[in-house]
Amino acid sequence: MVKVAALATDGLEEIELTSPKEALQKAGATVTVISLKAGEFQAVNKDIYPSNKIHADLAVADARASDFDALLLPGGLASPDALRMNKDVVAFVKEFVKANKPIAAICHGAQTLIEVNELRGRTVTSWPAIKTDFQNAGADWVDTEVVTDGPYVFSRCPDDLPAFNKAIIEHFKLS
Repeated sequence: MVKVAALATDGLEEIELTSPKEALQKAGATVTVISLKAGEFQAVNKDIYPSNKIHADLAVADARASDFDALLLPGGLASPDALRMNKDVVAFVKEFVKANKPIAAICHGAQTLIEVNELRGRTVTSWPAIKTDFQNAGADWVDTEVVTDGPYVFSRCPDDLPAFNKAIIEHFKLS
């Protein structure tokens, strides 16, 4: 069984976690939600409207990348920004990168990969407002619903979730 770590915190765009998580679970994966601390955090809808509380199974400080086969980086405005500023998160993501494990990021989620200096020379997509951030990190940003480049899958927004979910199921070797 494929074990997927999903990394998020307050300000997560709820559907960008719940939709891929459900798709991955239906395909046979186990998904563990990891956050800055175990317990509940606040998700949002459309980046500003509070939605449901999400339960984090594990604090990132207690998580080991070696326990997982793949990483999911959902977006939202605030969650990726908070995550990329946390040393435990950066170290956790670096371990996935170093081990060449598959990583999927949607919307703002790939900002953490900027922090680990991993996007230079990669083709990526994201929410268009952060296109310049990715270009400044040395990535080739394209406006398309899904991009796969090496161990990475990128997508732009909730509208792209059907294509993103299909791509990550294939990329995480669940189909």
